[in-house]
Amino acid sequence: MTAPLYSPLVSCQAESKAEVLKNWAGNIMYSTTKLDKGQSLEEAKYYLGKYDKFKVLGTRHCFNTIADSDSRFMQMENRPSWGIPSDGKSVTVNANSRYGDLSPYIHEQGYALHNLASLPHISVAGAIATATHGSGEKNGNLASAVSELEMLTADGETVRLSREKDGEKFNAAVVHLGALGVLTKVTLDLQPTFEMTQYVYENMPLAQLQDHFDEIQASGYSVSLFTNWQSQNIAEVWVKQRADAPQMNQKEWLGATLATKNLHPIPELSAENCTAQMGVPGPWYERMPHFKMGFTPSSGDELQSEYFVPRQNAVDAIMAIARLGDQVGPYLLTSEVRAIAADNLWMSPCYQQDCITIHFTWKPDWPGVSKLLPIVERELAPYKARPHWGKLFTMPPGELEKHYPKLPEFREVVKQYDPKGKFRNAFLEKNVLGV
Repeated sequence: MTAPLYSPLVSCQAESKAEVLKNWAGNIMYSTTKLDKGQSLEEAKYYLGKYDKFKVLGTRHCFNTIADSDSRFMQMENRPSWGIPSDGKSVTVNANSRYGDLSPYIHEQGYALHNLASLPHISVAGAIATATHGSGEKNGNLASAVSELEMLTADGETVRLSREKDGEKFNAAVVHLGALGVLTKVTLDLQPTFEMTQYVYENMPLAQLQDHFDEIQASGYSVSLFTNWQSQNIAEVWVKQRADAPQMNQKEWLGATLATKNLHPIPELSAENCTAQMGVPGPWYERMPHFKMGFTPSSGDELQSEYFVPRQNAVDAIMAIARLGDQVGPYLLTSEVRAIAADNLWMSPCYQQDCITIHFTWKPDWPGVSKLLPIVERELAPYKARPHWGKLFTMPPGELEKHYPKLPEFREVVKQYDPKGKFRNAFLEKNVLGV
């Protein structure tokens, strides 16, 4: 480890003729090439009994080593298995299902999920493990839709937990950080399906956030602000609305102008891989994400960091980062500000607090970014910012612990389900388990 958290260029312990395992952005080479692919619950149990240590490898959309292993990986093949009971209140899915595959099926049955991340390529298990989120001041993260889960613990036991029956034990297990077991099935809350529209406004003066931040966030079902912090403007404001709501289609709004063509969050890139804009209605799953399922999300060749700040500190935190514009701007592809509702999940950055997030999509320059992250974190420290578990940060473990009141109890839950540390790795031991 050559940085406070990790070095993105971890050397891979390559075996002869073995596939070099990388994350999707290519900034992480995992620490082993040993990979077993399972096709059934029985095979997962077999691997649990065979190996003393391993990690489950998902869709590889993490930017740090939270999912890394220096021993062995297991990856379950994506075999769709989805079921909606007659009451239409939920859907039960294989945990390794991808949202982009699952969502069209749900829609065809007349239902919708409450939220999706900016890209649909991620798996359900991986997304909820790190409290991955979409946007919307009234919308919780993806893990907040979980009403039941099933997992295999380190000894091969099948454990089922539900929001209704298991209370705090359930709240401890949903955002599991990959530390509790092998997630096999997840039940997600549903609502009736709906259509959405998406409008983009350009060049909103940053000063408008001082007096109108709440109005901006309330303008749509989901709202994202994109900027590079090098001007006094928010470059793009993406407003995603339900099609049955009053539409935000005025040509000017708070000093911003309505875009006349589809845009990419990174202005230099083509909007071809982005979801439809210009107010064109479409199913919820084709508008809530920023990126289409069949295309490379974002730029691909990038690094990412993100920090969750209590909603009441939103404007102050945004202005603090704006003051760093000259420092962060040269290393940025884009930066995004979003709102997410509170939840009761122990290891969620939104645990019992409404949040806004300040997200950084960095150029692939780890030496430069690694020097900037402590500066960003210092500016956000007065607001008790919590970093995204699956992205880059340098915050020391002692500081992390201050921000997660349930962390000591979560450690006890980990000991209960994984007493011998089968699912532990260096990231968990340093940043979560206090080893």
